[in-house]
Order: sequence, then structure tokens, then C-alpha cells
Amino acid sequence: MFKEILENAKKKTPLVHCITNYVTVNDCANILLACGGSPIMADDINEVEEITSICTALYINIGTLNERTISSMMLAGKKANQLAHPVVLDPVGIGASKLRTDTTISLMQNIKFSVIRGNISEIKAINNDSVKIQGVDANIDDAISEENIDLIVSYVKNISKRTNCVIAVTGAIDIVADENKAYIIRNGNPLMSKVSGTGCMLTAIITAFCGANPDNILDATACAVVCMGLSGELAHKLVVENHAGTSSYRTYMIDEMSKMNYDTLKRGIKIEIK
Repeated sequence: MFKEILENAKKKTPLVHCITNYVTVNDCANILLACGGSPIMADDINEVEEITSICTALYINIGTLNERTISSMMLAGKKANQLAHPVVLDPVGIGASKLRTDTTISLMQNIKFSVIRGNISEIKAINNDSVKIQGVDANIDDAISEENIDLIVSYVKNISKRTNCVIAVTGAIDIVADENKAYIIRNGNPLMSKVSGTGCMLTAIITAFCGANPDNILDATACAVVCMGLSGELAHKLVVENHAGTSSYRTYMIDEMSKMNYDTLKRGIKIEIK
């Protein structure tokens, strides 16, 4: 299913322009290199349009939002739209502050996004639904479970239709959907939530895969989610074998992503379609 998606990412080496947060910027750069892409981090308003012009795709992350970068995000997004480059949004912590919420709404009104990736609380917030915010993590009351998954799938498809982009909801169970089709993905490991930046890293991979497969955004996004989750599973095995901790786990995840191929993906994928 995802062989061509993965091969294109390795073969085309998509150059990804990242306007992202400074907490996880190095991890995003390294995971992009590991998955086959190439990162460039640029957020100064005097160069973002030029940088976007030479890139394959644009990644916008509001994790450490500030007034200086909001205008840069807007300019870069509009330039990427003009060039028909995929643009991916990670609305980290939307709802935690008025600045984050208002900025996300403004970005969505002015930029055509290919994909929006967030936890379920963030996705509810972009849909203007009532949600309890607890920092940048999903609220436990919003958690996706086997009991509510059909309801959440329908909900996510409706958001995709309204926003006209692919929606990726990540957590213990991941959902990647457009208005007609949803992938339910059960790859991953709970230890991933104990490492800062796994969500940001995943969104970087999504951007790279979309940049390498611009005509198949839904499958590119789903493939990226599977690859990251599977890397987390394989890395956890190494943690156990080596009696290691969370810092090693982050390194192991990047290692496993760098070694990811279709045979590994095919053996480990846990996915269904609704």
C-alpha cells in the first residue's frame, strides 16, 4: 500500500522548510534526515518567501509562538500556496491561550493547508468545539478508544470536509482521514509520550512524505504516521534489551526511522480503513 510513498521520500529527498518551535527543532531536523528528507529552518520575515520558493513543502508549528514569526508563517504559507507546495500545520497547544487560538484561526483563513496534525484536543479546538486544555497534551476526557472510535472517525471526516484538508489525529490510536476515507492506525508505544517532540517529529515526517508525494496526500500522511509509530515500537524493544531510558529511546526512534524500509513497514503495520 505504501511502498511508493516510502520509496519516493527516499529517492526525491524532499527539502522541507520548517517554521517550527525551538524546543524540538533539532529533533525535527534529524528525523527529516532519517526519513529521507532534508530540513531547512528559516523564520525571519526577510527570507521566508525565498526559502519556501526553493523547497518542496512547508511545515508550520506554533509550539513556541511569538509575534515575530506569525507574519513569517503567513508569508511563507501564501508563497507555498502560490507554488502548489504541500503545507502542513501543527497547532500545538491551540486553546491554551488566545494568541495560539487566534493565530491558528488566522492561518487557516489565509493559507490552504494540505494536512493538519494534532492530538484530539487540538483538533477539537480547531473545530471550535468545547475542550478542556491541559498544556500541549490531549485531555484524558478526549481520548480515542475502541468504544468511541467510530464516532471520532465520523467527526474527523466532517472536519476534513469543512477544512478541505487531510486531518491526522494522533494518540494511543491514530486516525488519518479525508472526507471520504479514514485510516485507523494502531502502531506506536506509550513511551513515545514521555519524550518531548515526538508529535513535532511526526509532523515533520508527514511534511516530507507529502512533499515527495504531492498527488497522494492522504496516503503519504498515513504512511508517515505508521512509520513513526513503528519506529517507536522497534525503539522500545531496544530500550528493554539495553535497560535504557527515555533519552536513548529518542535516539533509537531516529535510528529506526533511518533504517525504515518497505519490508519492515509491511511486517509491522497495524492499520484498517473505514
